[in-house]
Amino acid sequence: MTETLAPGSKIGILGGGQLGRMLAVAAAELGLKCHIFCPDPESPAFDVAAAQTVAGYDDAQALERFAGSVDALTYEFENVDLGAAQLLAGMRPLRPGARALEVSQDRLAEKEFLTGCGISVGGFQPVDDLAGLQQAMDAIGAPAILKTRRLGYDGKGQVRLEHADDAAAALEAIGHAPAILEAFVPFRCEISVIGVRDVYGACACYAVTENVHRNHILATSTVPASIGAATAEMARATALTIMNELDYVGVMGIEFFVVDDQHDGSDAGGESLLVNEIAPRVHNSGHWTQDGCAVSQFENHIRAVAGWPLGPTERHCDVVMTNLIGDDAAGWNDLAGDPGARLHLYGKREIRPGRKMGHVNRITT
Repeated sequence: MTETLAPGSKIGILGGGQLGRMLAVAAAELGLKCHIFCPDPESPAFDVAAAQTVAGYDDAQALERFAGSVDALTYEFENVDLGAAQLLAGMRPLRPGARALEVSQDRLAEKEFLTGCGISVGGFQPVDDLAGLQQAMDAIGAPAILKTRRLGYDGKGQVRLEHADDAAAALEAIGHAPAILEAFVPFRCEISVIGVRDVYGACACYAVTENVHRNHILATSTVPASIGAATAEMARATALTIMNELDYVGVMGIEFFVVDDQHDGSDAGGESLLVNEIAPRVHNSGHWTQDGCAVSQFENHIRAVAGWPLGPTERHCDVVMTNLIGDDAAGWNDLAGDPGARLHLYGKREIRPGRKMGHVNRITT
C-alpha cells in the first residue's frame, strides 16, 4: 500500500476510551473511518466509530481479523499489550511503532532511553526487592517516589517515601512489583509539550502547556505557560529529539518539571528542565488544541497515521482546559449554558470518583 491513505480508508485504533473516541471523531471529519478494538463492551469510542471489535488484546485470531479490516493502525494508550502491537505491525503499518510502546511501558527503560539521548531526568534507581530499595534510598535520599515499572497512571502504582523506615510498607503497597525509585524534584511548575511527526520525518510542536494536578490527576492545562521563551524552546527541542530518536509517527505528549536553577546549585537564575515522562499518544494536556488551534492534536495524529501533511500547530487564542472528574460532569447543563465554556463530554455511562468524564476549554483571549 502507499504511505498515504485516501478518504474512505479505515484506521484501526487499539483502545476504546475517550482518546480513541476523539480520534475517531477527528478521522470522520477528514472522511476517514475508524475501527475500534477494545475488550470493554461499553467503550465510549464505540459510539462514534464505523466498526468495533470486543476482544482481549491477547486474542491473536481477533487481532488478525482486525488488522485485515483496516489500512493502518494506531493506539490510544500506552498499556496496550506489546506482543499484540508487534503482531499487528507485521500485518499493517502501526503508527507510532511498537518501539515507542516498548520504551514507555517500562519506567526504567524510559529513563534509560532518555538519558541515553542526553536528556536530563530526575535521579532514579531500579528496585527489585527491599534490599534494593534501601540501597536506592541511600543513593537518592528522601523524600522519594516509589513507582511500579509497569502500568500505573493518575497516581496509581506509586507511593511517596518520607523516611527510610517507610521502605517495607511502600513495597507492600505496590505488591512487591518491580519498581523504580525516583528522587523528589522541587519543581516550580509542571509543563508539557505536544509534538507530532509525520511518516517523512517532518515535526511540529504545539504551544507549551502549564499543568496543575490534584490527587495525581491532571486538573487544568493552561496556554501560554508561565515560563521564559528560552525554556519553551528547550522543551520543544527536547520533544523533537525524542520523536526523532524513536522514528516516531503521530502525536506524543512529553511532560517536564521546570526547576529553578538555584536548586541545582547554579547561579544562573534561570530555569532548567527535567523530563518526567513521555506518552506515545494524544495527551490530556493537549485537549486545549480542540478549541485553541485550527488543527487539534487529534486531527494531526490522524493525519500522521494516514500519511497526510501535518496541519498547523499555532494557537489562535489563550486557553484554560479543565478536566471534569467524577461528579464535576453532573454540572453539564450549567456548563453548556456558559458562553465562555466549550464543553466536551466522553459519553461514559457511569460517573465514578476519579473518573475522567469530560473537559471544558475556556477561551481567555
